[in-house]
Amino acid sequence: MDFTKLASIFEEGGIFFSRSDMLGDTFEGSYSQANADYQIRSEVYEEDCKRLNIPIEKMIEAHRTFRKVRKWQRQWMMISCWHMSEHESAAMWKLYTKSNESVCIQSTYRKFANVLTDNVYIGQVQYIDYSKEWIGERNLYTPYMHKRKSFEHEREIRAIDNQSPKGPLPMDRGISPPDFGVWHNINLRELIERIYIAPSSPLWFRDLVKKFTVRYGFDIDVIKSSLDDEPFY
Repeated sequence: MDFTKLASIFEEGGIFFSRSDMLGDTFEGSYSQANADYQIRSEVYEEDCKRLNIPIEKMIEAHRTFRKVRKWQRQWMMISCWHMSEHESAAMWKLYTKSNESVCIQSTYRKFANVLTDNVYIGQVQYIDYSKEWIGERNLYTPYMHKRKSFEHEREIRAIDNQSPKGPLPMDRGISPPDFGVWHNINLRELIERIYIAPSSPLWFRDLVKKFTVRYGFDIDVIKSSLDDEPFY
């Protein structure tokens, strides 16, 4: 992230969750083409229809009706996205930072899960072929935990906070979602293990980040990127 985002995290004392419809991917919260296939859908819901003694056509029509609701709900699903890997990613530095005056917060999956409140869902994103692979429809969060294979390089885990208004017919009550997302106050001391400095960043910037963390009362290792290591010939 750029340094300004790190400053916001320390100032707010938490992590920002962005609205899913503002993450830049129009497929967020959507299902695959397999979900639209009548034959596949019939096979998936065959047992349910038998158990409930209703025709498959009625089940399909019900899901068609819910499409409008699912699209509306995208503005209420708040997401915090993280890259998960044992190593730094040169591609992620280039994709998500605007300059070499940038940083990367390093933590662990367990620590991130532990600092979140119980109402927040966390999981690893699955990358699938949206032209033929089915996305489960029994869980509200499932479509948000799948992305197209084109994004596989992100190796993403994400935390999701469903901020949908409660009560009957929320779509018809004119309730507006948060403008961009919501902040979650969390224990940053429990979350952050290290802060890495972007490749090719100047020495003064690393010193600035260290002073910045100390000013907020944190004792966090500020480390230069391993991509700056000297090669051996």
